[in-house]
Amino acid sequence: MASTFHGLEIGKRSLYAQQAALSTTGHNVANANTTGYTRQRAEMQATNPMPQPGMQNSTSPAQLGTGVEVTKIVRLREDYLDVQLRGENKNLGYWEAKSDTLSKVEELLNEPTDNGLANVMDEFWKGWQELAKDPDSAAARSVLRQRGIAVTETFQHLSNSLTQIQNDLKHVIETKRNEVNSLATQISGLNDQIGRLVPNNYEPNDLYDQRDVLIDKLSKIVPVNVVSGKNGTVDVFVGNEAIVAGNQAKTLEIGIDSTTGLVDPTKIQIAGNTVMLESGELLGRIESYGVVGGGSKSTIPNVKSKLDELARVFVESVNDAHQKGMNLDNINGTSSERLDFFIGDSAQNLGVNPKIMQSLNLIAAAMEEAPGQSSSGNGKNAQAIADLKFEGLPFTGSTTTADDFYRNIIGQLGIDTQESRRMQDNSEVIVQQVENRRLSVSGVSLDEEMTNMIRFQQAYNAAARYVTVMDQCLDKVINGMGRAGL
Repeated sequence: MASTFHGLEIGKRSLYAQQAALSTTGHNVANANTTGYTRQRAEMQATNPMPQPGMQNSTSPAQLGTGVEVTKIVRLREDYLDVQLRGENKNLGYWEAKSDTLSKVEELLNEPTDNGLANVMDEFWKGWQELAKDPDSAAARSVLRQRGIAVTETFQHLSNSLTQIQNDLKHVIETKRNEVNSLATQISGLNDQIGRLVPNNYEPNDLYDQRDVLIDKLSKIVPVNVVSGKNGTVDVFVGNEAIVAGNQAKTLEIGIDSTTGLVDPTKIQIAGNTVMLESGELLGRIESYGVVGGGSKSTIPNVKSKLDELARVFVESVNDAHQKGMNLDNINGTSSERLDFFIGDSAQNLGVNPKIMQSLNLIAAAMEEAPGQSSSGNGKNAQAIADLKFEGLPFTGSTTTADDFYRNIIGQLGIDTQESRRMQDNSEVIVQQVENRRLSVSGVSLDEEMTNMIRFQQAYNAAARYVTVMDQCLDKVINGMGRAGL
């Protein structure tokens, strides 16, 4: 049988429940613009009715309700969308990193322009053409030497700038590695807090949100797989290795090969175990910097290698032709030495022969008319060197002109850059679509919250009115019924 104060108890429970729902709604409104916040809802449930079945209880077929209670505050979140977002996030991070590097290289080569290597090389060939017309002209020789210097300086500038981009990438890789380790430490710290609260029947929803934000950030840098653990904790795997196991965080290390100076994929490790990165911003930065055995995926080393090959074949072809010609000292009989026009075998160390820098007479514009002899005004060797512009040169895997080889480098770079931007744009669209779907489930709608606020407010007011009614009833029983017999 119900107590005299049973009605007050029902009213009290109703007030508490509606107040909790109002507080939850207020919390949602307050965090409407908080990054990573998941809207919450107070789950209400009718309390146990009375009487409960038992040997000593009433046999009445009815049970009297006892009110309502909030059983828990739940997060309205869909795990599937989290998994999908993190899966697409790593692709976005990868293509952003690749696109960023390729764009920088494209800006560096700066083709086609009047200041690019292609134009500088073309001016160099024109210099030989002009010298062939007037081989004894000191002015034509000076112009040619200056254009040769421009070619070497352009090669050196491109090589040094690529090296600088590579060094910058090395610092970025170190920064991203430290960020991964920092995020892992923060996630393990939240796991520790959550693991202490859940066994005591708490729902640490805000801690869950903070942890999910960190995991989302981590998923853009490295591919992650999240596995639920005990007491609300999660284990976070990168590849087959757990970088977070409960309240323990492990360290990601990235090793550099001592011989090549590139990243050794076998030395990308977590707790001493090799991790194979399949995507993510970190992998994009590593591939851009250079990976041992990475081939065409190693962006900067690949471009530097092709630039070095262009410089080497270009220099060898010019030097071979220059060696066959005769300079003014040879013609005058003051020297029999045949010189290379250029020195060096790569873009970084290319230069004009120091002896030619000291004397314009050593530029071999003439071709032998008889063994060891030539006449003044002979410019046939200068013309032969100028014609090298149109001759196929022995590059690795092909025979083509120096200009065509360089155009192939620029063309392939343009294709790679366009592809990376297209993939980045596609990934951004997919990530945004998944994020929008996730927000439709987890995001705070102020219109909906205002509706809920009014609904819970009216319920609270009605509960308060019910308590007032029960108070008046009890007042009548206690103070208004008088005493029997009087």
